[in-house]
Amino acid sequence: MDEAGNTLPPGEVGEIIIRGPGNFKGYWNKPEATAKTLKNGWVHTGDMGKFDADGYLTFIGRFKEMIKVSGYSVFPEEVETILIKHPAIAQAAVIGVADAHKGEVVRAFIVRKPGQSLEADGLLAWSKENMASYKAPREVRFIDALPATGAGKVLRRLLRDIP
Repeated sequence: MDEAGNTLPPGEVGEIIIRGPGNFKGYWNKPEATAKTLKNGWVHTGDMGKFDADGYLTFIGRFKEMIKVSGYSVFPEEVETILIKHPAIAQAAVIGVADAHKGEVVRAFIVRKPGQSLEADGLLAWSKENMASYKAPREVRFIDALPATGAGKVLRRLLRDIP
């Protein structure tokens, strides 16, 4: 669904909304949050997705994690999928960081594979060759492990605290 509440054609990215008998009824003592999430019986998930021509839904990412670079929308999962194709990278996560000229730029957090060496300049050059320039990270931080939940989901909010 787009921002105006219209159903989108196959291939177009919009918000995933759901409705059914198992939907939650709202947040406890949080009417503002409930009103933002529940609209006309539909749960607005904050997730982005798109349908293909056969009606299958593909999850793209979270709206609040989307990075806006010079007006372009950059989905972290898309950049991470490309980064982990690098032979020296075991794990990757990206976030948007403020930039005076572009609004935001991509900062990558990289966990190297054991025994592999990789420097920031080399990764930045590789990234520009393997993805659109506005999606390519402008900053790189090498870390030993990505902060994650017990289930393995990366905790992006904790990445913001890493200088």
